[in-house]
Amino acid sequence: MTRPDSFTGSVWLRPPRAQTGQPGLSREQIVRAAIELLDAEGPAGLSMRRLGTKLGSGATSLYWHVANKDELLELAVDEVLGEIYVPDPGDTSWRMGASICANGMRAALLRHPWVIGLLGMHPTIGPNAMRLGERLVALFSAAGFTGMELSHASAVINSHAIGSATSEAAIKSALRRTGKTYAEVAEDVEPYLEQLAPDNPNYTRWRRETKPLAQDPDQVLEDTYAFGLERVLDGLEMWLSKDRPAT
Repeated sequence: MTRPDSFTGSVWLRPPRAQTGQPGLSREQIVRAAIELLDAEGPAGLSMRRLGTKLGSGATSLYWHVANKDELLELAVDEVLGEIYVPDPGDTSWRMGASICANGMRAALLRHPWVIGLLGMHPTIGPNAMRLGERLVALFSAAGFTGMELSHASAVINSHAIGSATSEAAIKSALRRTGKTYAEVAEDVEPYLEQLAPDNPNYTRWRRETKPLAQDPDQVLEDTYAFGLERVLDGLEMWLSKDRPAT
């Protein structure tokens, strides 16, 4: 028998496991505890044995509820997607609704950065993912997006949120590895940049005028994300206002 790969072998494409095993222990409890471990140590820190210890249960008992770690990670990702809110079309404008969704996506990924490396590993068809997709389709349909253009528009916004979270999580992880503050790293880098100044006159002029390394890094990341999101929304709004052939 051929073992299904990590994509077609999605937990959502298999019959649910019988809810037996340790009394009082539910799959929901297991997933919540797994997320706590993942938030603290990432996927490498999660094992069925450690999770069983955290729940006061043997690893064997967990297998009655989830088949393996891969299945558990898929369940955990869908649980995180449940943290993202999309307003109903009548509650706000499509632009504000899209902003709320993008902001929620970025915030959820920054709270749980381990999710970033798992996106795309399985089809995103869990109950929370489908609820998110349903509400996005309703929001963008009400705005006038149709057909695959609706998919493209929502994907552009999601990609911006995911990309921003990926960059920010990577920067913060790198800073933690150095054991230094952002200001200390900036101080270390400054002499090197000055050495390169003669070969990079335009960049050097801009750097000296704006002093990016002296600014609050969290605020710079927030402003960069917000600027990009507004420009994406500007473009989509302009596209909506144009006469287009039927799709």
